[in-house]
Amino acid sequence: MEIRIVGELPCHANAVRRVNDEAFEQPDESQLIDALRREQAVTLSLVALADDEVVGHVMFSPGCIAGETCHVDAVALGPMAVLPSHQHQGIGAMLVREGLQQIRGRAHRIVFVLGHPTYYPRFGFHRANMFGIRWEHDAPADAFMIMELHPGALKGVKGVAKYHPAFELVV
Repeated sequence: MEIRIVGELPCHANAVRRVNDEAFEQPDESQLIDALRREQAVTLSLVALADDEVVGHVMFSPGCIAGETCHVDAVALGPMAVLPSHQHQGIGAMLVREGLQQIRGRAHRIVFVLGHPTYYPRFGFHRANMFGIRWEHDAPADAFMIMELHPGALKGVKGVAKYHPAFELVV
């Protein structure tokens, strides 16, 4: 089975909903995706295709790190989902790697994610609190992670990481 990672097209919307609903076993992520689309707050959205069937999805949206003396733009990774029937085949990793490469190519400098603490470090994510950055909500310290897309991007950056306001509609 050949997997292709491509930019999400409008014709993929229903399949993206199905992937997220099945992977997370509830509709919150699909509702978040809909809210981000309505707010025109999608930085990048990719799908994984197996024989032209959408089997995975990742989305990146605008975020920021607000500190006492500065406000730094960042990108938030998530949601990311793979159909249960296609999990544990490297599809999620392909989506994350391709997404990070494209985000880096668009001159973004920082990405953060709230996710599984043993999954995301393989891509270069580190605990955000190591850099003096925390999420605006309570979360386990090892689950909120951050990554420099360019060396030195986090130098002098401290504060509270915030997702796009559309996340508040679902969280």
